[in-house]
Amino acid sequence: MKLIDLTAYRCPYPLVQIKLLLKQLPQGETLKVLLSDPGSCKDVPVWAKKSGYQISLLQQDKSIMAINITK
Repeated sequence: MKLIDLTAYRCPYPLVQIKLLLKQLPQGETLKVLLSDPGSCKDVPVWAKKSGYQISLLQQDKSIMAINITK
C-alpha cells in the first residue's frame, strides 16, 4: 500500500496527483489518500468510482478525509 498526504493542497492538484500515482500502481494495489480540501473530498471519491476503482472510506471528519483507492 502506498500513502499520499494531500492535505496541504487544494483542488484540482490532489486529483491530478492521484491520477498519476494510480497509473503507476500495479493492478490490485491500494493507494491510501489523505485529503482536507472540501472540493477534493467530494470530487476524488466520485471520480474514482466512475473510473472503476474500489473505494473505502477510512476516516471523515471536519478537517480530514482518509480513503483507500484500490486499482
